[in-house]
Amino acid sequence: MTTKTNARRPAISRPDRHRRAEPAGPGVSRWARQPWLGVAGLSLVIPVAVLLAVAAGGAEGSLLVFAPLVTFSLPVVAMIAFWWEDWPGTRLGPDWAGWADTVLIVVAAVVFTTLGAALVGHFSLGAVFDPFPSKPELGTFPATMPLAGAAFVAMLQLTLVSEHWPVRRFVGSIAGGVVSVVLAWVIALVLWMALLGGKPFHGEGSGVLTGGQFGAVLTCVGAWQVWLFVLWRGWPFRLVPRQGVRFACANVVSLGGGILTYVVVAVVLGADPATVTTMAGDFVAGGLLVGMLFEDAFPARWPAGLERAVALALTLVVAVGLHFALLAVADSLTWSRGSAIDWVGHVTLNAVGTSVILHVAIGRRWPFGRKRENDKKS
Repeated sequence: MTTKTNARRPAISRPDRHRRAEPAGPGVSRWARQPWLGVAGLSLVIPVAVLLAVAAGGAEGSLLVFAPLVTFSLPVVAMIAFWWEDWPGTRLGPDWAGWADTVLIVVAAVVFTTLGAALVGHFSLGAVFDPFPSKPELGTFPATMPLAGAAFVAMLQLTLVSEHWPVRRFVGSIAGGVVSVVLAWVIALVLWMALLGGKPFHGEGSGVLTGGQFGAVLTCVGAWQVWLFVLWRGWPFRLVPRQGVRFACANVVSLGGGILTYVVVAVVLGADPATVTTMAGDFVAGGLLVGMLFEDAFPARWPAGLERAVALALTLVVAVGLHFALLAVADSLTWSRGSAIDWVGHVTLNAVGTSVILHVAIGRRWPFGRKRENDKKS
């Protein structure tokens, strides 16, 4: 794999990130080394995840308000993290970079959630922030979730799976990120219309899939994206030298694998769409914790194949642990418009997943991971 090819890839899936770029020497603080770097990161990831899980008037209110807002923000999160690589925050220095990017993400969340609500015929600016609007039909959850989820999965497909190709052939990374967000929205809208029978500014009609089924398929595809392009850094596709062949194989496997997973779990085993969505969300959260937060935590002497196997096994263990721990909490609560299983999916996909991406890919693990002050001055 050439250096030029690596430069075109999103940083998270570049093969040259598989090994530590900088060995942990005496000039590096303990908290700048894995696994302590990941442990320190949990001190920021967990509070942010808890806020997204319960801060909007409790668990149900947070599900109804934050689930759409966070999901609609995710294409912009992916743009900043994987296209812009933290720009424009990089212009402000490490202490302010994450804050500047977070403000941009919050604004995008409100704008895109409002747009999404309008497209599905539920437009009400007040209802975007109100978990229990006076007219329940104006609530953004769950009506807007299929459109929001489709936009994010399409963005990851354009970004991680397709390695920015072919967008980067025509425009640079900054413009390419914006173009990809627009393309992701177009793809999401087309899928929503074709598969759910949606009519812009009117709502869903009679389609091939229900909103819940569509969301479950999307989340299964997302699980494959995280598995292959975060946990395994694009392996085995990165072994294919020709970009066109690599592009085709990666897209077919990630999309086909996600669809096949849904068929097996939902159709063959009989799980309902909400359960499928939550189980796939558990895997996504586990994969981001293991593959991003604790990136390079394994001993450097381990063979690559062993790292991949252990990373996948740990992801499954974390996913199962998160699922049953959160479900135990959710089952102890009272629900009216939402449900326990929906909340678990929101916490894993949106609260945990987003907080990990914000800390690692956008905040650049601030304030951890720095050399000791006396080493900086020497």
